[in-house]
Amino acid sequence: MTGTVFGIGVGPGDPELLTLKAVRLLRQVSVVAYPAPLSGDSLARRIAADHLPAGAVEIALRMPFDPARRADDVYDAGAEEIARHLTAGRDVAVLCEGDPLFFGSFVYLFARLAGRFPVEVVPGVSSLSACAAVLGHPLTARDDALVVIPAPRPEAEIERLLTGVEAAAIMKPGRHLPKVWRVLTRLGLAQNAVYVERAGQAGQRIRPLAEAANDPNAPYFAMILVHRRGKAWN
Repeated sequence: MTGTVFGIGVGPGDPELLTLKAVRLLRQVSVVAYPAPLSGDSLARRIAADHLPAGAVEIALRMPFDPARRADDVYDAGAEEIARHLTAGRDVAVLCEGDPLFFGSFVYLFARLAGRFPVEVVPGVSSLSACAAVLGHPLTARDDALVVIPAPRPEAEIERLLTGVEAAAIMKPGRHLPKVWRVLTRLGLAQNAVYVERAGQAGQRIRPLAEAANDPNAPYFAMILVHRRGKAWN
């Protein structure tokens, strides 16, 4: 029998947001894989560190942190290393920040391993839910439509997606914040937008969007939430 791949969502940063199922499985597996920068610690591993089994084999999938670059070679090599353990009958937990299937790095390993081996996905608290909670900003109510927009998309495309929508979450802003600020201002939505950086992590910070939009060092791990009515309950 082959081992099983567990794609485990570990949440956006707060270790207390790990699910009971995630903790149980982490304590049972003999191999743990996780994304990591080219040097330094893995955020996903840091979140789950207290629950990793002693003596587990660890596979760090080290890749450049550049959203514009694909890391196919890293995922190819990582999938084959994981496959060797699975073939030997060992279960493998793959840690993923947030939720594995919501902009998760696990998606790319899933594509390479599903169909060849048993795969089970363990949902995690997404950055979307965590940011809404931190900001006290309900995402939707009634029959609102919600659009999720990655900030690296072209300015015209962001404006098209925001036009007429009741609620939106704009992810991965970083250096794209001035562009997003321009769009929100043109559409009359800037006053209804709220902003948080590194929700659930040690460096969490809430500040005015206008201030962040002028910060050249605004982080990638941030989110803008906006509702056309100001608050979803209005």
